[in-house]
Amino acid sequence: MLLKQIGIVPDQIVSPDIDETPARDEQPRPYAIRMARAKAAAVAFPEHLVLAADTVVAAGRRILPKAESAGDVRACLALLSGRRHRVMTAIVLTAPDGRITERLVESAVTFNRLTPDQIERYLATQEGEGKAGGYAINGRAASFIRFMSGSHSAVVGLPLFETAQLLRGHGWQIP
Repeated sequence: MLLKQIGIVPDQIVSPDIDETPARDEQPRPYAIRMARAKAAAVAFPEHLVLAADTVVAAGRRILPKAESAGDVRACLALLSGRRHRVMTAIVLTAPDGRITERLVESAVTFNRLTPDQIERYLATQEGEGKAGGYAINGRAASFIRFMSGSHSAVVGLPLFETAQLLRGHGWQIP
């Protein structure tokens, strides 16, 4: 969806099966970069450009999980309620000539203080399940955002400006 927004239709979309467990004491930035690199390596097609990305939501030095259940979503939203947090998206582009380029985009997001009822109504949508930090900014959680600084598309999951820049650097013609 995001790539289509800038006129790119990938030949293939692959969800790599990698271990996404943060290393002990791993910080959010290095973790995001490590995950994007691991994803790119896991789906390497030597004759094609491969674009991989990973988005991490961090409250301080704490990496929030990809919420797998309503309980995870509830815990993430309770932690983020009324707080500023960071969203980091790392992108890695591998090329047939062996070049690997990468970028990390960091955005700041502040949630309004959420009531227990707001959290329960959001849980009922199941929208936050499977999402880093337990929410989707491009969905109903947009109503929780009091302030954001940075790249909206990066918070969604792929920083479009930086992605386009990397692709242009590899000869892609993007309007």
